[in-house]
Amino acid sequence: MSQQNQADAFCKLVRSPVKFRLFLLAKLPMAYLAGLRIATLTSELASVTIPYKYINKNPFNSIYFACLSMAAELSTGALCMMYVYRAHPAISMLVVHMEADFTKKAVGTITFTCQDGQLIQQAVETTKAAGQGVTVTATSIGTDERGEQVAIFRYTWSLKAKTGS
Repeated sequence: MSQQNQADAFCKLVRSPVKFRLFLLAKLPMAYLAGLRIATLTSELASVTIPYKYINKNPFNSIYFACLSMAAELSTGALCMMYVYRAHPAISMLVVHMEADFTKKAVGTITFTCQDGQLIQQAVETTKAAGQGVTVTATSIGTDERGEQVAIFRYTWSLKAKTGS
């Protein structure tokens, strides 16, 4: 199966509301409870939404920073998962570093968008070709319903082709 077919198959799974919610419930139960949704997933970008609701709130009546982090991480991780889905050789992925800046109180529905799909794809190709681990730093910008930036997260992912796969 070509890399494009693998990516398309992954996107089809993510776009199925039932299958995606079952995935969240099984693999990321806190993301399920927080109400994370993948709004957009293409080869270049992923957008994830998180609503302000009782379970996500902090004492300051905004979305708790850890919940924002979940949404931001999923926007970068979905792109990684798309490119490592059914890859040969199999590729492991792990967050090795994260940093964030918060610029505005997060209320309402917040959308985190990562536009580093091509960068992630290149890192996956590099680890496949070299057989050695690589890191890639992906940026996710969170905006509120008015389009104003509330936070920016940078996640460094370690990608490594598994030997013997």
